[in-house]
Amino acid sequence: MLFAPYALTKFGPHVREYQESPPARYCLDNGAWSEHRGTASFDPAAFRELVERLGPRADFVVSPDVVGGGRESLRLSVKWLPELLQTCRRVLIPTQDGLTKRDLRPYLGPRVGLFVGGSDEHKLGTLRQWGALASSVGCWLHVGRVNSARRIEYCGIAGADSFDGSGAARFGPIKLELYERARRAASVQTSLFSK
Repeated sequence: MLFAPYALTKFGPHVREYQESPPARYCLDNGAWSEHRGTASFDPAAFRELVERLGPRADFVVSPDVVGGGRESLRLSVKWLPELLQTCRRVLIPTQDGLTKRDLRPYLGPRVGLFVGGSDEHKLGTLRQWGALASSVGCWLHVGRVNSARRIEYCGIAGADSFDGSGAARFGPIKLELYERARRAASVQTSLFSK
């Protein structure tokens, strides 16, 4: 499960369930993609509340960013790191169009990883380089907006630890079965590449 700040109002009782005794693994997003699409604005107070309530048990939290914002996005993400690392066990910095491995490497390690975001062109064109960087520094690699079997395959080739996408929620069990088959195949493929 991936929770964004709007989850506090939209899924109130379920959020409490995850806070007390999580029925499944989950992570926290900052809501920047919704802001980019114009469906919501980034609300620092709501994000902080989400992190305070669910951050300690989350697999990771995505530091605030600016979609497609390059170095501006990186400055914002890095500014939030100290605060988020006080509550969460792992924080991910989003990659954005224009950022390089050199820009991100100094911040990465066991508790600070990568969230591959940005435009589709950026994501697909740079995924392997982010996978190599994550592997070289031993950090978590997550890929956002993965809504096809082909993108799941790319995640496997890059060695991603996790990915998210709304396809299963929007299109139901048929998509979920397709994604699960692709995830299993990508896991096998990753094993073959690492030998």
